[in-house]
Amino acid sequence: MDQMKKIRLVSNSFYNAGLELAGKRDLSGAVQYLQKCLNLNKYHIEARNLLGLIYYEMGEVSEALVQWVISMNFQENDNRADYYLEQIQRKPERLELASQNVKKYNQALLQAQSGSDDLAVLQLTRVVEANPRFVKAHLLLALLYISHEDYTKAGKSLYKVLKIDKNNPKASWYMSIVKARTGKAEIERRKIKNAFSHRQMQDDDVIIPPSYKENTGWQSVLNIGAGLLLGAAVIFFLVMPAAAKKLNNEHNQEILQYNEQLNQKNEEISNLNNSIVTYKNDKDSAEEQLNNFLNSNESVVNQYSILVKMLQAYRSSNLTEAVSLYAGFNPSLFTDETDLAIANSIKQDIETNGYQTLEDLAYTMWSAGRMSEALNYYQTCLNIRPDNPKVIFNMGMINRSQGQTETAIQLFTQIVTQFADSEYAGRARTQLAELAPQSEAAGAPGQTAPNQTPAATEPQGTGGTAGGNAGGTAAGGAGTTAPETQPETAAGNAGETQAGTEAPDNGAAGEESSAAGEGQD
Repeated sequence: MDQMKKIRLVSNSFYNAGLELAGKRDLSGAVQYLQKCLNLNKYHIEARNLLGLIYYEMGEVSEALVQWVISMNFQENDNRADYYLEQIQRKPERLELASQNVKKYNQALLQAQSGSDDLAVLQLTRVVEANPRFVKAHLLLALLYISHEDYTKAGKSLYKVLKIDKNNPKASWYMSIVKARTGKAEIERRKIKNAFSHRQMQDDDVIIPPSYKENTGWQSVLNIGAGLLLGAAVIFFLVMPAAAKKLNNEHNQEILQYNEQLNQKNEEISNLNNSIVTYKNDKDSAEEQLNNFLNSNESVVNQYSILVKMLQAYRSSNLTEAVSLYAGFNPSLFTDETDLAIANSIKQDIETNGYQTLEDLAYTMWSAGRMSEALNYYQTCLNIRPDNPKVIFNMGMINRSQGQTETAIQLFTQIVTQFADSEYAGRARTQLAELAPQSEAAGAPGQTAPNQTPAATEPQGTGGTAGGNAGGTAAGGAGTTAPETQPETAAGNAGETQAGTEAPDNGAAGEESSAAGEGQD
């Protein structure tokens, strides 16, 4: 006998044993034998179909479907599994119900593991009501009842399991625990003992009946009355509580269903509210990104707009307008080579030919009292030529006029330390002496600050000297006028005074006025 034939014989023997146990409703034992059969011969169609039927009987529909689908893959024609699958497919609601029961069972298992036994019991109660043959659900429900010492309910669940699978090992073990805790194990042991300890009756044994007395009329009436009273008591104490309990159970089931529906609707509402919040946040984020894209200096669209305006200013020979747009210009954002070449050429031309115009524009903004714009243009000047002490000094004066003392001290200190040989170093020391004397002592050891009148917070002009336009011509107090960009003169206007608001000068008028007067003398 070859090896394959031996394997088939052993496999068939396991199948026959499983079939016999399944006929006796020992489903757990039948499953073990059928699994051994399939381990030896996976093509055993009858064993696989029978295993699917047993799983279906035990409430595990998904496992049954797996076995029948595998069986159909091995043998498509003349296969009983085709009939089983067709019966299930005819009623898809049955399959959906089985799927819901499995989900609820898994949820109850997680709740039991997390300590929520009451919720788990409710879920399992619904599962076994929907599928009374779900063995695993009955076992878990019985185990929860045992843990809460509710042995009566546990015994009922285990009885249902043993009715489906009479030799289920877990059910038998749990039942032994229930019987031990309720005393039924001792009662059964005594019954068995008495059944085998009593003497059997012999043929000549005589049973002597008790003496018989015929009832009288009064006794019959009393018996009837007692029967009626007993019947009324049975109705009052047994029938009515059972009916009331039934009504209460139905009411509780309705309440549970309504609560479940209410929870589902609340969850749907919560999900919808979360979706609304998410969509609103996405909308706000998109609007913010669009606004930044259209209005920010880092926006390519805004840079193209600046480039077009600068080109128009060049065509109209308006260098001042082109320079005023340069502060927010960033050619590095262009990706097109042609546009980038045009932008770089404009940038180079402004940095070469329009620097003085940019400085004049900054001074004009300062003169007009538009300090923030003046600082912005002066900062652009520094980005082009960082070694211009006059620009740094003017920025320091603007910051001082705005009360930004710390920033002003930093800028004046920068002039003293980095441009000590420039004409603005002395003025910076004077400002430092007024703002922070200790800073001057630390910044210029061994030097004495010139005895000059501290300069007011006036802008430094674009002319060559500090006295060329000190007096200004903004008469009438209607406002300050843009400074004149004149070359250095003999401080002819240094001593003039103005009515109304004092106009910004081309130099530190307070510092230079005395020197200008002496020069004229």
